[in-house]
Amino acid sequence: MSVPSVRHASHEQESPMSAGQRRLDIEQIGDVTVAKFVDKKILDENNIQVIGNQLFGLVEEDGRKKIVLDFSNVEYLSSAALGKLITMDKKVKGAGGKLRLCSIRPDIYDVFVITRLNKLFDIRDDQQAALTGL
Repeated sequence: MSVPSVRHASHEQESPMSAGQRRLDIEQIGDVTVAKFVDKKILDENNIQVIGNQLFGLVEEDGRKKIVLDFSNVEYLSSAALGKLITMDKKVKGAGGKLRLCSIRPDIYDVFVITRLNKLFDIRDDQQAALTGL
């Protein structure tokens, strides 16, 4: 009997060489775009820049209006990454769209509470809840 390996994602290591890779897995579910973060740790400044560009491109280039950001892979998040999320929220709202966040680990959610960003963002428990009524 073989057990499926959970370690299939070898692209989680942060290095300047990986900055050109996509840092988000994008999935279209009906008229909603789900962007799932690839990295466990969103700390590296280059990766945060790439993530920001990819997120902003969803709104500015692709014209997507309904976006769910799925944090289920994310274990660590830097304050610089929070800044990108705030900018993303402004861009989506400016385009007349809706942004929801989901699957945020409790210790990361605590940071959202401390910074009062839980009041700014529409945060749901999981992807299914985030898709409901969007």
